Amino acid sequence: MFKKMLTILLSAVISLSSLAGCGASGGEEESVSETEAVNDNELPSGDVSLRVWGSEEDADLINQIISSFVSEYSSQANFNITFEAHSESAAKDDILGDVLNAPDVFTFADDQLMALIASGVLKEVPNASEISGRNLAASSEAASFNGTLYAYPLTADNGYFLFYDKRYLSDEDVQTMDGILAVAEREGKKIFMELTSGWYIYSFFGNTDMEIGLADDGISTYCNWNAKNTKIKGVDVAQAMLDITRSPGFLSAANDDFAVGAANGSIIAGVSGTWDENEIKEAWGNDYAATKLPTYTVAGQQLQMSSYAGYKLVGVNSYSENTAWANKFADWMTNEKNQSLRFSMRGQGPSNTAASSSGEVAQSKGLQALQKQAEYASLQRVGGTFWDPATNFGTIISEGNPKGKSLQSLLNDMVTAVTGVESTGDAEGAETSEEESGTEEAAAEENEEEASEENADADSDTVAEASSEVSE
Repeated sequence: MFKKMLTILLSAVISLSSLAGCGASGGEEESVSETEAVNDNELPSGDVSLRVWGSEEDADLINQIISSFVSEYSSQANFNITFEAHSESAAKDDILGDVLNAPDVFTFADDQLMALIASGVLKEVPNASEISGRNLAASSEAASFNGTLYAYPLTADNGYFLFYDKRYLSDEDVQTMDGILAVAEREGKKIFMELTSGWYIYSFFGNTDMEIGLADDGISTYCNWNAKNTKIKGVDVAQAMLDITRSPGFLSAANDDFAVGAANGSIIAGVSGTWDENEIKEAWGNDYAATKLPTYTVAGQQLQMSSYAGYKLVGVNSYSENTAWANKFADWMTNEKNQSLRFSMRGQGPSNTAASSSGEVAQSKGLQALQKQAEYASLQRVGGTFWDPATNFGTIISEGNPKGKSLQSLLNDMVTAVTGVESTGDAEGAETSEEESGTEEAAAEENEEEASEENADADSDTVAEASSEVSE
């Protein structure tokens, strides 16, 4: 329901933005339709200036792409294309802060797409069917809204999967978390996973019928991970996570600890992403392998672990004075050759299907595992209020719930903090049973006692600190 309402709302905003754009276009009747492909002979000649934003680490790569583009089209126009280093995570905010002085072409993370569409900065990609056809379906979906492509897919490597050491674990062992833990316990080794991050915690909740996502305003988050009326309940997932963390074969730690443990031989499997592949390959040599995440035991059944997936996209500013050439450059920047070049120079996995299945990319076990996991992955669409509560919940679970607080109460606390609305996990309008009411009252008393103890020990001048977490 939330998703449907968001779709209707954003569609209305986009329609209004389009109308406003038409009214402001004035003397641009000669420009090529935004929904039609721009052929080379339709591109304007003369002087063409373009500004391109990308990450500082991409400077050499993008400048090389600029050079090849100018060489290819030098007979058609006089180009002045400049690269400007800029944070991809801040692209949306900085562009919307001053649209008219924003770059013509820019790279950004897919979770910024909706705001850029609603503002009118992004319009439909001219040769959308061609662009979608040459990229992985999931990456095109990440660049689209309501079936319309608004940006050019660039990378498809921001997600997580399972690395494992074949000296200890067989292909059969890694199908289930139970199988991995059994081997780790027997060998006195560990499987690594960072449970103190909402990005990874999603893997346990994502394939259930519970939901999380952006609410109608596109800012706040809806979440029912404490649900009592779903097929798999929130407490079922929390208990399954707790059971995993209590195994002597499991280790929850910061991401950097994975490579260290793999190198010293204490870790034989881990949930991570392509950023760790080189170090894991160095540690395990020819015995390193990678595959999709395993299933885990929850409510007496095996459930496939889910994951978040992220994509980098290239956007074209609709307010650019050279939109036709800006689209042509974005197309060039994201073609097979230049995505392969990006992998070679920056190690970033391509979204282009041809590039992702050939050459050096095909030799990356991590990228191949990521594609296997893609079937069970979802786009990250949550607001900023999600991260801290998820971290608090994950930390308590990873520590074995040391205070013995009821799992329902832990989930209620998390969901209430995420959504900003007090939640007990009951269906809307449902009456709480006497047994559940008693449980909630006991939990409330427990909370009051804990608060009293903490207040008694705290200094009157204590200042509460708040922290925020940014997804990988």
